[in-house]
Amino acid sequence: MIKLLNVSKRYDDIIALKDVTLQFNEGELIVLHGVSGSGKSSILSLIAAISKPTNGEVVVDGDTISMLPDHFASVYRRDNIGFIFQRYNLIPSLNVSENIIIPLIPLNLTQDEMMQKLEYVMKTFNIEHKRDVMVKKLSGGEQQRVAIARANVNNPKIILADEPTANLDKKLSLEFIEVIKELKSQNRTIVIATHDPLFFDLECVDRFVKLENGIVVS
Repeated sequence: MIKLLNVSKRYDDIIALKDVTLQFNEGELIVLHGVSGSGKSSILSLIAAISKPTNGEVVVDGDTISMLPDHFASVYRRDNIGFIFQRYNLIPSLNVSENIIIPLIPLNLTQDEMMQKLEYVMKTFNIEHKRDVMVKKLSGGEQQRVAIARANVNNPKIILADEPTANLDKKLSLEFIEVIKELKSQNRTIVIATHDPLFFDLECVDRFVKLENGIVVS
């Protein structure tokens, strides 16, 4: 489903990725691991078409997405990608419902259709009781549930998560892992960048990819 073909990524004088070739299959749960700066987040950014490779190609479902113009990259993300950011990237001046519904606004859905999708993800990720609360007043675990609900409100095929448990205690991290297991059971393709050891013994993980200095080492 996802292919990185001889991909390199440079940020000014920093080489983030060096000639990386990877393939992720539909329905797989992949964990990218390595120390900070190893290239994990750069891979997620390329798959999401947030950034473009310096060299090489990124192919998703047979389409080369690595050089899409910005408008088409936005459409691709809207239709295919759910991104769970390390710091959640919620809008503090909006409440829970308003944050979750943002990805649906460009879709020209009816009010009823939007509400059905909103209600479904709030119930699924156990955040419906906080619907009218401003997100800045939520705990870290609650903010993450909002971020997960937002990432899934449009039922994306691909879920990307960047250090998703970095700001959580062990109990909340284990709760997040249960959410990931449920998403995998729905045949989502999931790529997680993390150095959290809680992920390393999970039977639900199909493959671990280790990076060092922008190179795949195992």
